[in-house]
Amino acid sequence: MIEPAKNTICLWYDGGAEEAAKFYARTFPNSSVGAAHRAPGDFPSGQEGDVLTVEFNVMGIPCIGLNGGPEFKQSEAFSFQVATVDQAETDRYWNAIVGNGGEESMCGWCKDKWGISWQITPIVLIKAFTDPDRAVAKRAFEAMMEMKKIDVAAIEAAYRG
Repeated sequence: MIEPAKNTICLWYDGGAEEAAKFYARTFPNSSVGAAHRAPGDFPSGQEGDVLTVEFNVMGIPCIGLNGGPEFKQSEAFSFQVATVDQAETDRYWNAIVGNGGEESMCGWCKDKWGISWQITPIVLIKAFTDPDRAVAKRAFEAMMEMKKIDVAAIEAAYRG
């Protein structure tokens, strides 16, 4: 047995954990799918032999997907934040998530079809928010508040004033 990571994110799915892990591995660099573990007996949302958990990495972060059933739902209280370098990378991740049955939200947030929230965040936005000039930060913040997917050119324009 491979030594497990000391800290692993466990994500609850209403089925589809293995499909989600494969999607993340195809979509994000430094992502992979590990072992799928089958239930040794029946459980409330499945039967013996169904995939119960799947090990995977999302951009180097170790995760376990648990096919726990419909009892618990994902919320925006947990999200993956992905820093992007330009509009093309922002578009690629956003479009992959939303175009695969996900949904758009505001301010760079979207949700995949399994209910996991993602923040697709261009680095220029992070720089603008952390600029010591609070007027710069405010302009970028106000521009972002009007957006769903972040428009890098609009954030850069707000950053410049």
